[in-house]
Amino acid sequence: MTEPNLDPAVDYPLSVHRSDLLFTPTGKPFDAVTMDAVIAGEIEAADLRITPEALRLQAQIAEKAGRTQIGANMRRAAEMTAISDERVLQIYNALRPNASTKAELDAIADELLDTYNAEHLATLVREAAEVYERRDILAESE
Repeated sequence: MTEPNLDPAVDYPLSVHRSDLLFTPTGKPFDAVTMDAVIAGEIEAADLRITPEALRLQAQIAEKAGRTQIGANMRRAAEMTAISDERVLQIYNALRPNASTKAELDAIADELLDTYNAEHLATLVREAAEVYERRDILAESE
């Protein structure tokens, strides 16, 4: 599906102006997520998670509004939805100063790219490895 061309002045917030574009991870329309539906048992926990598509739409709105860093964050968040919470926390901990070697960070970047097609996240990890190397805050090799 082609991503729609959004206009921040008209389409933001998406939940108000373009809810037709928003769906839960189980495919329910955004507007179906109501308190009545929750009480009736029609909404499950998975319906309360954001989808990568919604995050990419938010990224487009942010970028067109001149908020490029927020847009980049949203694009990385969209990629993270494919990764288990446990693995995200492991990667987060590996990115702490002095926690990983450059080779370990490069391996994480390779994993992100090869396993999850997470190009934006892989780039971020590689950039962190380069900065950590310049600042001498990489873990020592064993």
